[in-house]
Amino acid sequence: MTSHDTTSEQAYRSPAGEAPPQAAPQPATSGYAPYPPAVEAEPRGFSIAALVLGLVSIVAGYTFFVPIAGLVLGIIALKREPAGRTMAIWGTVLSGVMLAGTVLIGLVSLAIGIALLPFGLLF
Repeated sequence: MTSHDTTSEQAYRSPAGEAPPQAAPQPATSGYAPYPPAVEAEPRGFSIAALVLGLVSIVAGYTFFVPIAGLVLGIIALKREPAGRTMAIWGTVLSGVMLAGTVLIGLVSLAIGIALLPFGLLF
């Protein structure tokens, strides 16, 4: 083949003198799915605080302040932080149970004190 034949052959393949179309590059297939995009961790401060205060209220439930704070933070965390839902539920339940127990013990003590007052058994 001469150079003239090569040129005429190329002209025959692409009549407008354009380069022949090339196949699109194929992505490498490794058999594994690509990594998902990085997702930032959602803040869980209220949930953690509610859980910690719920646990502390087991010991310091008589103060009223710790269980109330844990209950309030737990309710806020349930509304704002879906990622820390389990911790918020536990904190809310522990704080609520300890607050109810403290109120119940206080009412029973008050009732007993009032019942014993006529007998002079209290100071």
